Formats: sequence, structure tokens, C-alpha cells
Amino acid sequence: MDIHEMIELQSCPYCGGAAMLEEEHGWCWYVMCMECGSQTASIEYKDSEGRFGAAERAAHLWNIGKVLRSANGD
Repeated sequence: MDIHEMIELQSCPYCGGAAMLEEEHGWCWYVMCMECGSQTASIEYKDSEGRFGAAERAAHLWNIGKVLRSANGD
């Protein structure tokens, strides 16, 4: 089963937009709002064993509202 299907993401805490779990070049995961661009910090992993755990941690941060937001023009 794909990681994206196993992890549930809530709507963006700022705008209510849809969230997307993203993997960055095989070294970290983060969650980003597809509407306003808010996102979590990047959660690094070192190997395939840590990959799913990092995705879960990024999703958890998103779901509890630990999200970074840039103001317009930043």
C-alpha cells in the first residue's frame, strides 16, 4: 500500500484547503497546503526503515496545526 493512502491529512488550519504529503528527493517529508502554501517543517530520514516514520511525523505535525505560514510577499 502507498504511504499516501495510509496517512490521513486534515484540511489546512489557516485556509481550509487540501493538504498534500510531499517527499523531497528521498531524504525528507513535509505536508503542504495546495491553496495557500503553508507547510510543516521537513522531517528527515536516513534509510528505508525511517521513511514511513518520517512521513507519519510530518502528517502529525500538520494535523495538530504545527504549520509554517508565509505572509503574502515573503
